[in-house]
Amino acid sequence: MIFKKFLLLGILIVALMVCMSLAFMLGEYEIALSRCLEVLAVKILGANFDVSKMDMVIVFDVRLVRILTAAFVGFGLSVAGAVYQGCFKNPLVEPFILGASSGAAFGAAIAIVFSGLIFGVTFAAFIFSLLAVFLSYILAKNGKNLPSVALVLSGIIVGAMFSSGVGIIKYMSEDAELREITFWMMGGLYHSSWGSLAQISSIVFCAFIILLMMSHRLNLLCLGENEAKILGINPELNTIIFITIATLISAVCVANVGIIAWIGLIMPHVARLIIGPDNRWLLVFAGLFGAIYLLVCDTIARCLVLSEIPVGIITSLVGAPFLFALLRSKTKELLK
Repeated sequence: MIFKKFLLLGILIVALMVCMSLAFMLGEYEIALSRCLEVLAVKILGANFDVSKMDMVIVFDVRLVRILTAAFVGFGLSVAGAVYQGCFKNPLVEPFILGASSGAAFGAAIAIVFSGLIFGVTFAAFIFSLLAVFLSYILAKNGKNLPSVALVLSGIIVGAMFSSGVGIIKYMSEDAELREITFWMMGGLYHSSWGSLAQISSIVFCAFIILLMMSHRLNLLCLGENEAKILGINPELNTIIFITIATLISAVCVANVGIIAWIGLIMPHVARLIIGPDNRWLLVFAGLFGAIYLLVCDTIARCLVLSEIPVGIITSLVGAPFLFALLRSKTKELLK
């Protein structure tokens, strides 16, 4: 059984490498894979290949940073989704259930319209995303108890409140600002940079390692609060820790690339159907599926038409029918 899991893991890693290779090659300016490898060898290893400046810029400064950003964001959102579903014991929740996306959208809208008052769109989206989760936690907490249902409902309330704020700001904004807010909310990787990649990758990597080390506790939480207490862990404290880490991942991803839906909801299901419910393996497989999915969707968004489509539209178009099919085939399992 372990051999089979490692074999599947190797297949996924190879699939991710293939998707990255195709993403390097495809686009409005097509480049052969051999030329891409030559550029990377020159930039990273200091090799002495004859490559043009245009190839150097497109491969290293444009596509490489975008490919790595897509992989880390897809990985992070999917892992966060798996953590939320485990904590809430609800397979239909996603990373933005606590109002994180609405809070990020509100912060970004404020930064865009009142640019002189905020340090930047990314910083504002990040702060308001965390603020939304904190408000959801305060509303849901009842003494020492933190009921999961109350937390979900408070997240919906906070999300609606911030969404209304976004609507007010959009109503007050000029045409150029309105377009910028709208495109940001659609989600996209066209503003990827090495600075944002460093921020995303460091937080996603460190958070994932912590989650992987605590994955056995997440397994216990999935059994229920009473069972978790009997088995020796504090369910309330561990739930708060897991939600905080998952929200941090979601917030840093949304703050840098905008709102990209469905990944955190669907990819954990795909991993669960293939590898099972054990979070020690589920988190790894869900992350890899999320990285591949967003990378494929972003490549489609770049290549489908001459003017780039926001990747959030592609993930929704592909994700909605997939979820419908999943619900039709696994209704009893998902809703029990």
